Parts: sequence; structure tokens; C-alpha cells
Amino acid sequence: MPTITLEDTHTTLAELIEQLPAGGEVAILRDGKPVATLKATASPDPPPTGWQRPGPGLLKGMLTIVSEDDDHLKDFEEYMP
Repeated sequence: MPTITLEDTHTTLAELIEQLPAGGEVAILRDGKPVATLKATASPDPPPTGWQRPGPGLLKGMLTIVSEDDDHLKDFEEYMP
């Protein structure tokens, strides 16, 4: 497992995270002794075969929009130009 000193993490942490492969680990040392481990999360699993993202219209008929209702806007008059 690769190592890095605690002092070096202050300046290179972002770069270290970018270069760390999925599931990879780096030991962080203070005074030559390990104090922490930085571990990259594994890449997310792909969706199962045959799975499709739900399309539009999933909530059809469950929402009512009243376009001619301006009464609720009276509560926000002080914020409107």
C-alpha cells in the first residue's frame, strides 16, 4: 500500500484523490507511523440488464396545476418587482 505523510496531504490531497483508483488505498503517516487510511470507493455498479430509466408521464393525473389562480401571489407582493 502506498504511503504519504500527514504534512504532504495538506498540499496534495485533491491530487491524491484524483489519482487513486477505485478501491485503492493510501496509508497516511505521522512520524513514520500509520494514523489513517484513505480508501477510494468502488465505482458504482452498472444498472441491471434490461433496466430502463422511467420515462415522462409517470405521475400523470396525480398533479393539478391551476393556472388562473393569482390569489396566492398576494402573499409575495413585497418580494415582487
